[in-house]
Amino acid sequence: MKTGEDFSWSDARGELDGLPRDRGLNIAYEAVDRHARGSAGDRVAFRFLSKGGEIREMTYRELSEETNRFANALRTLDVAPGETIFLLAGRIPELYVAALGALKARAVVCPLFSAFGPEPIRSRMEIGDARVLVTTTALFRRKVASWRDELPELSHVLLADATTEQASGTRGGTSLRALLDTADPEYTIEPTDPEDPALLHFTSGTTGTPKGALHVHEAVVGHHVTGRSALSLREGDVFWCTADPGWVTGTSYGLVSPLTNGVTSVVDEQEFDSERWYRILEEQGVNVWYTAPTAVRMLMKSGDELPRRFDLSRLRFIASVGEPLNPEAVEWSQRVLDRPIHDNWWQTETGGIMIANVEGMEIRPGSMGRPLPGIEAAIGRRTDGGADLIEDPDVEGELILRKGWPSMFRTYLHEEGRYRSCFSGEWYFTGDLARRDPDGYYWFVGRADDVIKSAGHLIGPFEVESALIEHPAVAEAAVIGKPDPVVGETVKAFVALHPGQEESEDLLLEILGHARSRLGSVAAPKEITFLDDLPKTRSGKTLRRLLKARELGTPEGDTSTLEEPS
Repeated sequence: MKTGEDFSWSDARGELDGLPRDRGLNIAYEAVDRHARGSAGDRVAFRFLSKGGEIREMTYRELSEETNRFANALRTLDVAPGETIFLLAGRIPELYVAALGALKARAVVCPLFSAFGPEPIRSRMEIGDARVLVTTTALFRRKVASWRDELPELSHVLLADATTEQASGTRGGTSLRALLDTADPEYTIEPTDPEDPALLHFTSGTTGTPKGALHVHEAVVGHHVTGRSALSLREGDVFWCTADPGWVTGTSYGLVSPLTNGVTSVVDEQEFDSERWYRILEEQGVNVWYTAPTAVRMLMKSGDELPRRFDLSRLRFIASVGEPLNPEAVEWSQRVLDRPIHDNWWQTETGGIMIANVEGMEIRPGSMGRPLPGIEAAIGRRTDGGADLIEDPDVEGELILRKGWPSMFRTYLHEEGRYRSCFSGEWYFTGDLARRDPDGYYWFVGRADDVIKSAGHLIGPFEVESALIEHPAVAEAAVIGKPDPVVGETVKAFVALHPGQEESEDLLLEILGHARSRLGSVAAPKEITFLDDLPKTRSGKTLRRLLKARELGTPEGDTSTLEEPS
């Protein structure tokens, strides 16, 4: 692969096969079928580790047949290209088969994080015009059944763990296994334009509904080359991306990129457990490991002696993403694991890694690294029709990227104006504040808005506030991100009660429980403070900034627009 000034996205596109007979570019073909038809057909594509300890391996050839069956199943269900398939499941084989099979059928794939509560799931499926949902019986009952009738266009609920008889009790319910068993294992992918929609990932904003970032099949070009340049993937490697596919990392680099690069991916169904993780690295012979700073900090808490009980000699490269990796974590990894962690930076909207500490590069602990080949980054300020670039080093500004890379999102679903507002001229404004040092390394400073970043997840305050206000005792709510040494930030809420409601520990627990049941453990507040009134501007806008300053004891800044207390 060419690097630096010799790199071009056109050349990178040439590293992939394309559909036979010049019929376009399809993510699933590049990830699965081109390997299945060649000498790599018998290589293990996925090694699934279940919670109970069972291991299921699936070769590229077997994966091709299973995904063909799913694509044919969608055809029998009259699912048309461009319709959206939502995936709500843990890290089980059926989720990965469904994602790739849907891409073969040219449907749009939208994975949902299974730890979400009913409300975030419902809102995302409503925005995404859900036609098909692939899920499990337990998740459907706990998180979908209560509002399922609100989405009449949801025609099919494919249950991964149900028999035909068990699925018949669900409106639109079908046994996924029964469907696959009767489907043809042969499938020819129809012509796919590189600009055809392929992946839908939701991200949170400060106001309004979640934003559905839509990516196209050409994104596979970015997934493929960044897997090698940023993650050092080599054909035949054993790779473990710990991210759930409900998070964009788990799709771009837990599903697509490792397959296009011909590696064996380890997928662990179980949630975090430090000893289990070290054992997986040893027993599965992991060469490249991609994880999150929160997980690294949790490993650090488990002590320095635990990893020394395991043979990690085959581990060649470690990378992390999701939030800034603090310098202490980099130094711990070098001291305890005998190799550094290579931090990198990207977003749901970018679709793939943009800035990274690549293999062989000097690591400066705390830095996200340098832009990858093909990516032009800068620090700048928005102007009419463009950007004012900040050339001086170590000056804070917004991190911006010159548009044009293949995995760049193409729109926010149904919100073209919101999409256009992200750009000025040729530049995409990321919403992240950063600085660039004299040697071209980029350093994250913070968000330019109120979005809360917790354990790598972006949490929109509006969604949380809306759920809190649904409680009959709550008149107003505002939430902020509160610094946390493990997850980066936790959600803290400030609540004003309706007249006649009395503050109490029981009410506080009741509101916390309500929020958790509506939002799930990821987005629900961990702490609530009751206030008589929330600070607002004279125009009525709640000042989250002021609440955060008061909580953290930092300067309150300009309060000239603050509403006079009544």
